[in-house]
Amino acid sequence: MGSNSAEYDGTREHSTRDRTGHGATGVGRRDLIKRSAALGLISVPTMGFLSACASGGGNDQEKAEEGKKTAKNPLGVNDTAKLEFVLFDGGFGKEYAEDAVKVYQKAFPGTKVEFSATQKIQSTLQPRFNQGTPPDLIDNSGAEQMDMGTLVGKKQLTDLTPLLDAPSYDDPGTKVRDTLRPGIVEMGQFDGEQVWILYYAYTVYGVWYSQKALDSLDEQYPETWDQMLAVCAKAKKKGMAGWTYAGKYPYYLPFSLYPMIGKVGGREVLDAIDNLEPNAWKHPAVKACFEAYYELQQKGYVLKGTPGLDHIQSQTAWAKGDALFIPNGSWVENESANVMPDDFGLAVSAPTGLDSSDKLPFGTLWASGGEPFVVPAKAANTAGGMEQLRIMLSEASSKNFTGKVKSLTAYNGGTDGIELTPGLKSGVAALDVAGENVVNPRLQDWYVQLQKEKIGVSGLGEMMAGRATPAETVKKIQAFADEAAKDSSIKHYKHQ
Repeated sequence: MGSNSAEYDGTREHSTRDRTGHGATGVGRRDLIKRSAALGLISVPTMGFLSACASGGGNDQEKAEEGKKTAKNPLGVNDTAKLEFVLFDGGFGKEYAEDAVKVYQKAFPGTKVEFSATQKIQSTLQPRFNQGTPPDLIDNSGAEQMDMGTLVGKKQLTDLTPLLDAPSYDDPGTKVRDTLRPGIVEMGQFDGEQVWILYYAYTVYGVWYSQKALDSLDEQYPETWDQMLAVCAKAKKKGMAGWTYAGKYPYYLPFSLYPMIGKVGGREVLDAIDNLEPNAWKHPAVKACFEAYYELQQKGYVLKGTPGLDHIQSQTAWAKGDALFIPNGSWVENESANVMPDDFGLAVSAPTGLDSSDKLPFGTLWASGGEPFVVPAKAANTAGGMEQLRIMLSEASSKNFTGKVKSLTAYNGGTDGIELTPGLKSGVAALDVAGENVVNPRLQDWYVQLQKEKIGVSGLGEMMAGRATPAETVKKIQAFADEAAKDSSIKHYKHQ
């Protein structure tokens, strides 16, 4: 995470700043043509951190006494207890958090808030978890992110259900959980109903393009694959490729490919894939979508040389007008700002579907949380940590964040009255169109190596370079998934 794409960045270990979501699929066009592109949130922990969590030794710090629960203090914060808040110092900066701290201090004037920001989350906080003296609230992000699975497995985190069930900061009649965007609560769950993580930022993944370039072709964004092929053919005649993508890091392709699979076959297909169920990748919807993307490659609609481009090179070529579409996440606006023309008209859309027999409507897209906040189980002031999060999930704090860092938050709103950048405005519009049809594939944060190296590089990368057919790719990826399912050294997760 961190840098420009702090809102996501599980899959992106490389960057300018070394930051280093069964049954029949219906009838239609896919039956006539044989074919039927944005965060891991879990980084690989060091052995030192694993052993530190496992030992759990040290002298645990004394817990603050519980305060009186009132309408204004629903979590029972002790109004004289110190609060310690450690933030990841990344692309979102620290001003938004400092502003939220001021609100906390105003609400509890008798308390002292110790706020700090660092890029060295793990090396700074690992010893404190070991000693039983962790801070009360942590933004666990960046290259030194602590491993979420380990923290949860070793019972190092506080269940945030009391926060989610508390009245929201703005409306006592609405619970915090009912003010959040789709997928936020689920992303914080691992096994069961407990919610261990609150992802504060919100990323929209999809197909990004220049409205100016699309207008120059006298075209609308394509909603069916026939229309997509027609737009790409038109672009090619004008010397512009239809698509490009991060060829060296082809796990960017799923930012549009996975939600397309969900649109075509239903979200249960994506859930089965995440759950590592046998034959999940052999679902007809997967094959149909693989064949659709492969057709882009076979017809010469992918920018020549794309398999050799990294994420910055592909984004630069796209921003300069060499290609019309690119699968990406909402960080691309900030990351490409220095090469994107002022009149580019940055826009994002949900993935194009196959045809009218798709299970979900056009507009279905992948959007999910980033920037994970946690309250350690052994924190002295867990109620204070949750209250600080409750403040951050208010409309005012959310609006402050969005206005300052050009990213959405987990709060479902907070954009009224803010002059949004073109990409952010388009992302908000895409979420409005999606409504409840937001999918959240979990492979990228549950099984990082499987998603990146195997499905991404060895599977989709080879197929989109023209070195493997869709059928061969389906078979190969299913074998990778089966291997992961049988690997007892991997912690396995399932959708609840």
